[in-house]
Amino acid sequence: MNTKNIIIIVAVIAVIAILALVLAGGGGASTINVVGSTSVQPVAEKLAEEYKKTHGDIRINVQGGGSSVGIKSAQDGTADIGTSSKDLKPEEKTGLTEHVLGMDGIVIAVNSANGVSDLSKEQLKDIFSGKVTNWKDVGGSDAPIHLVTREEGSGTLDAFESIVMGKDTKIKSDAIVQSSTEAVKQSVKQDPDAIGFVSYAHMGDDVKALSVGGIAPTDPTIADGTYELQRPFIFLVKGTPTGDVKAFIDWVMGAEGTKILAEEKIVKSTK
Repeated sequence: MNTKNIIIIVAVIAVIAILALVLAGGGGASTINVVGSTSVQPVAEKLAEEYKKTHGDIRINVQGGGSSVGIKSAQDGTADIGTSSKDLKPEEKTGLTEHVLGMDGIVIAVNSANGVSDLSKEQLKDIFSGKVTNWKDVGGSDAPIHLVTREEGSGTLDAFESIVMGKDTKIKSDAIVQSSTEAVKQSVKQDPDAIGFVSYAHMGDDVKALSVGGIAPTDPTIADGTYELQRPFIFLVKGTPTGDVKAFIDWVMGAEGTKILAEEKIVKSTK
């Protein structure tokens, strides 16, 4: 092999090595992995979509899995940002930095044809525990109540159980279990006798929202706390955020991010 060919081969190898180093160095810095709550997921996806419009060099991957997954992923560093739709227990907070995006109401959803418009917290507890099993007992038609709940690890479930059920009362064991807010909505939409609980941020006209204790879930009632069924949407980071992760979170918590959060019905508390 002559000297010219050797020089060409060495040059090619050098170029490949440089490209590999650039790609390896840039890949980790320009990708942010967000994992956790299925309630926070659509909001995080919207934030990521808008952020990338002005930060085209950043990739943001958003995945669900539940609040428990989000907390653990932040704790062990497998995600850059973990998301939770429930307050963390003291032991879960260790080593994590919390960024509260705002408050989300937990809406009691029934089929649009259901004649019931308001239930008290005590009635909800009786319904979901199985003590009350017919709609006629709470002012509705003579029909069996079909319960729809969320899976273990769901922040929505955790908050509902904490606020409505209390420590000693469990949701009836034969309730239909769904793995996301959207799946609960679909169950309620398709069953005139169903009742479930879903994220206020993802409510639409396809199901009916009940008032609780005479208070309807709205931006003002969630903000001032008069609507009691609510929980936080949280970004979690192991340690202190730096680099691209810090820049993204700063943007989310700033004016542009706050505007998008308001559009997505994430409410800033005024309590």
